[in-house]
Order: sequence, then C-alpha cells, then structure tokens
Amino acid sequence: MNAEERRRRMVELARRAGSVEVPTLAAELAVSKETVRRDLGVLEEHGLVRRTHGGAYPVESAGYETTLDVRRTQHVPQKSRIAAAAVDLLDGAETVFVDEGFTPRLIAEALPRDRDLTVVTASLGVASVLADRDRTSVLLLGGQVRGGTMATIGHWAVRMLSTFVIDLAYVGANGISREHGLTTPDPVVGELKAQIVRSARRRVFAGVHTKFGSVSFSRFAEVADFGAIVTDTGLSASEAARYAYLGPQVIRV
Repeated sequence: MNAEERRRRMVELARRAGSVEVPTLAAELAVSKETVRRDLGVLEEHGLVRRTHGGAYPVESAGYETTLDVRRTQHVPQKSRIAAAAVDLLDGAETVFVDEGFTPRLIAEALPRDRDLTVVTASLGVASVLADRDRTSVLLLGGQVRGGTMATIGHWAVRMLSTFVIDLAYVGANGISREHGLTTPDPVVGELKAQIVRSARRRVFAGVHTKFGSVSFSRFAEVADFGAIVTDTGLSASEAARYAYLGPQVIRV
C-alpha cells in the first residue's frame, strides 16, 4: 500500500467511524505512529480531516456529510450541556424553530413542558420527540426527506417557512468560521437554513467546538446574524472572544 492509498484508507476509516485514533490507524495499516501523524498532517492540509490530540475526525464537504447515526456517538456529553444552555435562552419565545441534527434534537427534548409552545421543524426526529406533548404544537415542514438526516428539504419547505415569523430559531451548521460564516455541504439544505435566518427574530447557533474553523460548500449566514452562540469549552476563550467581537454572545459550557 503506497502513501496515497494509505491516506485514502485513513479518510474512509474516519468517515465510517466518525473519528480515528493514531494507535488504531497504525495497527490497522501496519505503519508507525509517526507515519500516521505525518499522513494526517497531509490530509489536514488538503481539508479532508482535522487533527485532534491523538487522532483526527473527517471534515464535511460538498461530497461528504456525516450521518445522524454517527453524530449520535460523538461528543454526547458536550452536546447535552449545549442543549441545556441553549434552552436557557428561550426567554418569552412562543414560536420556535428547531433545526435538523442531533444537538437540535437534544434541544427539543430539553424544551419546557409547562408552557405553550409552537415548534416548527424540518426534522422528523424533532417532530417525533415533541408530538405527544400536550402544550406543544408541532409544525413539520413538507418536502423531500433526506435519508441521512431524516429531515425535509426543497422548495416546499422553504416556501412554507417563508410564511412564518418565528420568535427564536435554534440553528445548526456543518461549519462555522469568522471569515466564511455558517456553512453546510448541500446548497438545497443551505437554502432552507438561509430562510430560517430570514424568518426568525432571534437566532441561536448551537454546536460543538469541532465545527469552529470548519468551512463547507454552501454559506447560508454570517456570524453577525446570530444573537448567541452556544458551544463547549473545547473552543478556547481567546477564540470565543474573536467570535463575540463579531456580535453574538458566546456561551461556553
């Protein structure tokens, strides 16, 4: 196996598992840990992975996006804390949008049961979490269902969403950067998210630290479009301050 084949295999393993560790790759590929680290450095330079302490995780792009099943296994304690902190920002909102994804689903689960809420979502998972609540009315956007995320997309969903004025939107993204804003691999998904940003009076981005600095294909919002960013302490205080300088309150939990 030459270096190109080895690196291609590393990317495949990272995408399949959601993340990889240096010792595991070294054993799998029968090479030294130093070779793995060097290969991961090359892959990071090409924008295919991002390195962590002891390993790496795949970077989402126009041609690759992690599935909901993979997201359910990654950074779960951090995502639970982020969801709880995001719900603390609900204040007096009566109409709420909850995006697709695992962290938004945790937000949906954490929404209060003791008050009247109308929740708009494109996510079948979010809708199923909230459907049996007595004081929560759920509006599921129509459209084509994406199998990987179990969420609706397309012009039907965008058109329906464009008729609403929403008090608060909890929005996710595949990447967020100070230079390129919030991005997602699929332009059709980006169109729906852009409409969310236009339809909501307040917007909160909720996502783990690994999304920061990542850039995907389709940009749908600027950092300044958000009143708050909720993430975990894996985002350094200094980097959080740089995002806060652009306008939003940055909450690290």
